[in-house]
Amino acid sequence: MSESAFITWLVELIQKLLVLVGAPDSFGPSAVDTSRSVVAISMTLLFYYIFFGNRHSRKRRRLATELQVAKEKLHFLQEQVRDAKDEGDSKEIRIFLDGAFDMMHYGHMNAFRLARSLGTHLVVGVNSDQSITNCKGKPLMNDDERMTMVSSCKFVDQIVPECPYIMNKDYLDHVIKEYNIDYVVHGDDPCFVDGKDVYEAAKAAGKFRTIPRTEGVSTTDIVGRMLLLTKEHHIHGGLGSQSKFLTTSRMLKLFSADVRTPTKAMRVIYIDGAWDLFHPGHVAVLKAAKARGDYLIAGIHGDAVVNRQMGANFPLLNLHERVLSVLGCRFVDDVLIDAPYEITQEMISSLNIAEVVHGTMCDDIENMSDEDNRYRYAKAAGIFSVIKSPSDFRLENIVQRIQENQDTFQAKFKRKKKAETDHYKQKYKRIDSNGDAETTEQ
Repeated sequence: MSESAFITWLVELIQKLLVLVGAPDSFGPSAVDTSRSVVAISMTLLFYYIFFGNRHSRKRRRLATELQVAKEKLHFLQEQVRDAKDEGDSKEIRIFLDGAFDMMHYGHMNAFRLARSLGTHLVVGVNSDQSITNCKGKPLMNDDERMTMVSSCKFVDQIVPECPYIMNKDYLDHVIKEYNIDYVVHGDDPCFVDGKDVYEAAKAAGKFRTIPRTEGVSTTDIVGRMLLLTKEHHIHGGLGSQSKFLTTSRMLKLFSADVRTPTKAMRVIYIDGAWDLFHPGHVAVLKAAKARGDYLIAGIHGDAVVNRQMGANFPLLNLHERVLSVLGCRFVDDVLIDAPYEITQEMISSLNIAEVVHGTMCDDIENMSDEDNRYRYAKAAGIFSVIKSPSDFRLENIVQRIQENQDTFQAKFKRKKKAETDHYKQKYKRIDSNGDAETTEQ
């Protein structure tokens, strides 16, 4: 239809409508009047969209940001309530959180922190190897290794071994009665196996609570880093950038909330390393180091230093991620961020270090050929010791397990990655439908 034919048709349509409402035949607009009206209406709508339409988008974005801030304030207040010493209300609120916690990372630790903020005592159930294998495939870490990691987290008060991956009503009743549980907690991401909600029994009992998932990190993402062997979790063309997880000063503050300054009377122990992909070997040597004194400081080397020593795509976790992992360990009292590779006299004096220790098993340095240079001042002061590592577990063990089952983990990675992507798409789509255009990372 040509433009003139369209105008003619529109004029006739308007005239018919006017006749229907009782207007005289001569009252109808001319073709010129109709064209002008169409242009005027179109321009009005266009100008409205240009000058006012974006305002609604900006408002939605602003509301989304305010919503995220409100969520963070809520969790902060929950933690304040937990820490408050109210003599008139000493009732213990016991929280239960369960999971596989395979290849445990700081995202899991943050989940423990959030769960504990809902009460005063956190009981963590660790799913058994067999139940995990039956529901989602064999875990990378075995029962003992995963329980070692969970029990080492300072936010965890108690662990329950060999929990089933799917909790039925009978097991839930057993846990609630045996451990005097007030609430069962899980992340806000759905957890279904064979179409069945894993926490259906807890929800039916009115004892289910959710916590926000720590976005930007997951076991799937870390496994992907090892499978792909890239440096995309660092800055392109170099090292030292943050990965998808946004490490804020507030997050560091929350993880270091219980850090206290050592007194002059305390014996301060110092141990340094990469602490990449925090694992049972790290936990064992940190526990041994802490036993030698009253206060343990863990030095964490920067990304460039670790990459120079280990090469390839290491470290798998960047500096900020590794800091949170070590801060979450109950045996560590404080951390030295981007610690100097060589320990100086000034550093020993400033931190009041009584002993510098190093384990016999190490991820980041294959040999101790540069021991004399790195620790020469500590040796000269007679405060350097090499301690036998209680565990022979190394980062190499994890990488080797993945490489030995490359095809299996590759398929599992793709499946889990798709599930995570679908979850976040649905999550943000749901927020959009409520008028919030986007949210920020937690």
